[in-house]
Amino acid sequence: MTVPALKKIPVDQVRLGMHLHELCGAWLDHPFWKTKFVLEDVADLKKLQQSGIRECWIDVSKGLDVAATFVDEPALVARRTGAASSALDVDTATDLARAAQIRPPAPVALEDEVHRAADLCNQARAAVISLFSEARMGRVVFSAECEELVHGISDSVMRNTTAMLSLARLKSHDDYTYMHSVAVAALMAALARQLQLEPDEIRMAAKAGLLHDMGKAVMPRDILNKPGKLTDEEFVVIRTHPERGHALLMAGEVADEAVLDVCLHHHEKTDGSGYPHRLPGDRISMFAKMGAVCDVYDAITSNRPYKQGWDPAESIARMAGWAKGHFDSAIFKAFVTSLGIYPTGSLVRLKSGLLAVVTRQNDAALTAPEVKVFFSTKQGLHVPPRLLDLSSPGCTDRIIVRESNESWKFGHLDELWAGEEALRKIGRKR
Repeated sequence: MTVPALKKIPVDQVRLGMHLHELCGAWLDHPFWKTKFVLEDVADLKKLQQSGIRECWIDVSKGLDVAATFVDEPALVARRTGAASSALDVDTATDLARAAQIRPPAPVALEDEVHRAADLCNQARAAVISLFSEARMGRVVFSAECEELVHGISDSVMRNTTAMLSLARLKSHDDYTYMHSVAVAALMAALARQLQLEPDEIRMAAKAGLLHDMGKAVMPRDILNKPGKLTDEEFVVIRTHPERGHALLMAGEVADEAVLDVCLHHHEKTDGSGYPHRLPGDRISMFAKMGAVCDVYDAITSNRPYKQGWDPAESIARMAGWAKGHFDSAIFKAFVTSLGIYPTGSLVRLKSGLLAVVTRQNDAALTAPEVKVFFSTKQGLHVPPRLLDLSSPGCTDRIIVRESNESWKFGHLDELWAGEEALRKIGRKR
């Protein structure tokens, strides 16, 4: 994680391209709903200068410094809109490029991200297999290629939350051990984004998710892949995987505090009944609390050797019942918001009697996502698939209940939201 390089400056010295870390003054005087962002808009700059704030802290490791050679605001705006500017010198151009690097990627539609996310899933699967192989030989070496992969996962989530999360969930029980790590990495990135963490913290969350279960690499295969309930003796063995994983990371080249903490403590519970250290909620770090939620969600939505995965919406509902004592309430609420009450891929019944698959979330109304209708329960027939935005002003339909595909046994639900090509890329369709 980038170490902040903080500098306190008068507001009249603030320029576009600076990273605002903290505004000095009363909360009511603050002109923005958040701090810790790169100042990019001339209107925001004027808003700050006209507020009651007189001083602020900037992070020069993430944006421009007072000592840097500044271009005037009109030239900077012209550059951001693609207009030509001959006034930029080399130093200024370098500073602007540096500031741009820390901005999150621009959002894109699901259909624009799903194929890129499918390729990332395949790359990540291969990387985790390699990491597990190294772990069985005594240590984990997190290479530059793995670091780039983490960036790829977190950037994909920042472009479109749905694509990577939903594809990583579509794993077979043979792939579970490896793809579980990939899925938790994506879930951690999405949750960190929802919590409005910094881009480098989002990437750290993804890295922690990717490495959280490394201890599973040295667990006996017959226990790990057992198609039934573990005995008490076997459960004692499997409960050692957080500490074994932590030791592997320490012995290797992984030294990130958050990553080590998530690996060691993702099975702790807020009521103090978790393992390995039975930590109470106030002693569990934010990242470890995030890891606990993400780990459980992916586990219960996945097909595993001993059980079929639950529907995403059903899983959220069941986790809500466990939340008290198991999860941090604020973290869990943020997690639900990041996924939606009806996560992408959920099968739902509408008031009209139509069945539909959830295709896109509506951040402003979690109960009114975009869906793709495909079956009429009144007629007992498939209907031509069509998208329906339940939040649109003219829409009179609504979700009345989530459905389980165990009863319907539709074989094309994932195809309805992801498309054939993306499923083919991840090996879920021939």
